[in-house]
Amino acid sequence: YEMKNLELQKSVLGSVFTNCYFLMNKETKEMIIVDPADSPELIEQKVLQMGGRPVAILLTHGHFDHILAANEVKEKYGAKLYACQEEEGMLMNPQLSLTSYKDANYVVKADVLLTDLEIFEEAGFRIQAIHTPGHTKGSCCYYIADENVLMSGDMLFYESVGRSDLPTGSTAQIVQSLHKLLKALPDETDVFPGHDCQTTIGHEKRYNPFV
Repeated sequence: YEMKNLELQKSVLGSVFTNCYFLMNKETKEMIIVDPADSPELIEQKVLQMGGRPVAILLTHGHFDHILAANEVKEKYGAKLYACQEEEGMLMNPQLSLTSYKDANYVVKADVLLTDLEIFEEAGFRIQAIHTPGHTKGSCCYYIADENVLMSGDMLFYESVGRSDLPTGSTAQIVQSLHKLLKALPDETDVFPGHDCQTTIGHEKRYNPFV
């Protein structure tokens, strides 16, 4: 996907087909990786293929299928790791993140813990963290207004929302988060979720059964 200054590609990785996204600044080739799933080798191949230089890793939430390559990727590129403040407990607890099924001791320590609506800059993009609890307590979406892009993790899917029956999940909260997003963002915003295909805010306003 080509936007103004952003080239966006994805790799589908792991046992539950997680979307790992690569957001590259076309001019500087600086790159942001969103949700490094579980294959450092495949992530490295993609980075090489795009010719990018990862400077940041954004985690939408702490479930195993989104974080199992985070430490390796961070170390390899010296990238800064971001997550929502409310997710710190999950990232540090293999039982909550469900990584204990895969690797008993996998914990991830974020370099930066973000608060709701905080804006930060990476790879030349202004990015806003939007805290959207429900799938997990500290689920968050990342919004790049200049490029009309939202990385929604497992909170919002094409005509659906994420499951809320895992540790720290809440159905009431995920519906609240959905309304918060749909109210705040322009219809033409492209939404890139943690699984399955992309959508837009406008499409979800009309067709999402949870609205």
